[in-house]
Amino acid sequence: MAQPGIDQPAAGRFDGAEHRFPVRVYFEDTDLSGVVYHPNYLRYMERARSDMLRIAGIDQRAAHEAGDGAYAIVDLAIRYRAPARLDDALLVVSTVTRASPASVVIHQTVRRGTVELTDADVTAALVAPSGRPVRQPRAWLAIYQRLIAANPTEGNA
Repeated sequence: MAQPGIDQPAAGRFDGAEHRFPVRVYFEDTDLSGVVYHPNYLRYMERARSDMLRIAGIDQRAAHEAGDGAYAIVDLAIRYRAPARLDDALLVVSTVTRASPASVVIHQTVRRGTVELTDADVTAALVAPSGRPVRQPRAWLAIYQRLIAANPTEGNA
């Protein structure tokens, strides 16, 4: 019988308003020169966002299975600053910066130690199975507002 917390996937953790998600660069993440292939930063960020939402109490799977909708990325601004390489230990830091009735904006950075490698602003909109935007559940908006308020750089903006 498995013990709780043992042999479970890493989900990262919250430190105040920041969700911190560690990742390691594997061979499959790199190009022939041993540098992380640029789309893989988006994969790291997606994993971090998904786990951040799960830990915060946003049940995307239940909403999707109930036919209430799913998040779709509707805007992405990404900046590449420095490369990551094979076997690097990275940290994806995610913070909610804005929330509206139908969307949420999350700022994400990928770091190696104190060096910021990549950062992005990601806007996800909740869309119905038809593809039309729908309102997020009030409970989700309340979670986002708490996270925004806990972020000293965003909560008072």
